[in-house]
Amino acid sequence: MLAADLFALCLENEKVEYAFGVPGEETLQLVDSISTSAVEFVTVRHEQGAAFMADVYGRLTGRAGVCVSTLGPGATNLVTGVADANMDMAPLVAISGQAPTTRLHKRSHQVIDLVRLFEPITKYGAQVRKPETIPEIVRKAFKVAEAESPGACFIEIPQNVAEMDVDDLSPLRRQSPRLPYPNPADLQEVIDLIDGAHSPLILAGHGVIRMGASDRLVSMAETLNIPVVTTFMAKGVVPSSHRLFLGTAGLQSHDYIFCGFKQADLIICIGYDMVEYHPYLWRRDDHKLVHVHSAPAEVDEHYIVDEGVVGHIGASMEAMEQRCRRHRFRVAAQPRRNLLAELGEYADDNGFPVKPQKIIHDLRSVLDPEDIVISDVGAHKMWLARLYQAERPNTCIISNGFAAMGIALPGAVAASLVRPDRTVVAVTGDAGFMLNSQELETAIRLGLDFIVLIWNDSSYGLIEWKQVCQLGRSTCVRFDNPDFVQYATSFGAHGVRVEKAADLVPALRAAIQRRGVTVIDCPVDYRENIVLTERLGTLVCRD
Repeated sequence: MLAADLFALCLENEKVEYAFGVPGEETLQLVDSISTSAVEFVTVRHEQGAAFMADVYGRLTGRAGVCVSTLGPGATNLVTGVADANMDMAPLVAISGQAPTTRLHKRSHQVIDLVRLFEPITKYGAQVRKPETIPEIVRKAFKVAEAESPGACFIEIPQNVAEMDVDDLSPLRRQSPRLPYPNPADLQEVIDLIDGAHSPLILAGHGVIRMGASDRLVSMAETLNIPVVTTFMAKGVVPSSHRLFLGTAGLQSHDYIFCGFKQADLIICIGYDMVEYHPYLWRRDDHKLVHVHSAPAEVDEHYIVDEGVVGHIGASMEAMEQRCRRHRFRVAAQPRRNLLAELGEYADDNGFPVKPQKIIHDLRSVLDPEDIVISDVGAHKMWLARLYQAERPNTCIISNGFAAMGIALPGAVAASLVRPDRTVVAVTGDAGFMLNSQELETAIRLGLDFIVLIWNDSSYGLIEWKQVCQLGRSTCVRFDNPDFVQYATSFGAHGVRVEKAADLVPALRAAIQRRGVTVIDCPVDYRENIVLTERLGTLVCRD
């Protein structure tokens, strides 16, 4: 068989369902082999879209998403999505073609050192130099990508190597390393610190979702009567309706959620990764700090832990639940009530353009708890992270590590493939939508059903927000948009324009019932950004 056939066989062995990509001259044989295997090759319209699809696939399944490109510009187009997956700790394997090995030693058409290019944004990268190494390289890439903390890996296969004959070889047996049980001595030190606290607070990060430990976290919090704050990427790890859920931390200002940190004397960080929300934004000098994760704490002057336990997060929480004392302090529920009251305040707001709070209230009102929202990056992300009430893990997907614009629409493609039984909504700004709007064609061709909700302000809204706050004016952020209804229709999608606040709920409900892709153009009143800033204090937020 050919080396490309062996490569496809190895992908089958890794239980790969989809390979998202763009075919190219240097991947003719590889793409042909994949397309005739059990793996479905999903042809997309831009390699960045392919990488974002693989990224969100990895977030939702815990298995490495796969994206494929040709050499040179095809591979460089993957970079943003691969970097996003790596910093968001989403398992991903990127595969690119390369020129024949006979011209890699010299300056040559479209040739760059791709392994070196991807090295800073991946956990592992390799070039296939001999067909016999394919089983090892593929197995290692998937093992490393999926191992905690997960991330991206990269494989380059030169054209002439892919076309070589190889003896019948078999893929290597899949092996997934098990995280160790936490050290008993470390656990006891953590337990002693929790027992000695007066007002402990749990800061839950995305690692809890990755480890499938959400139910364990809820059980522990209930048993010990400790309130929980989540990061943007951990939304839904504790139901927003739960009495112990205080909210989502992320705005660098005195929001409702900050009251929990202000009251606490001990912060128990569980599955928290520093890329999600930097500790200098929430840690006081007198805070005691506990780190519970599968990996040791990152070195940072604001994250010097008092005690830590490294190992399986679920096992650590189970031990703490069984051995820590129940705390009797009164959980500060008023901040959460205030947050819900803010949402309710805008439920009947008829202002137009539509206020962010109103958009989120209406979106939440039409979706079931298991439905999935994919957020793009921009001002809307800050509002969604702050106010959207997620009830289940992985139902509000937010990129907050690399935080790359353009992820929502391709992410919705992946989410619709993975969860066809759920309503999927890509929430995006007009700027983020236009970065990868070409993937509407991919979605229509695949016959997918989802909604694209565009917050339209004809601006790079988050940058304008920051400019006004820090400079007192805005500059270089305004632009014009196409007619999004006609634009959607030209792809074969259904386009809807919101012309008054009362239009949004009916538009969303109709889109849920409608087959295919619906694009909703909703003008947004971002004057509320400044209103929020004035109420909470200076805004210096993670974008």
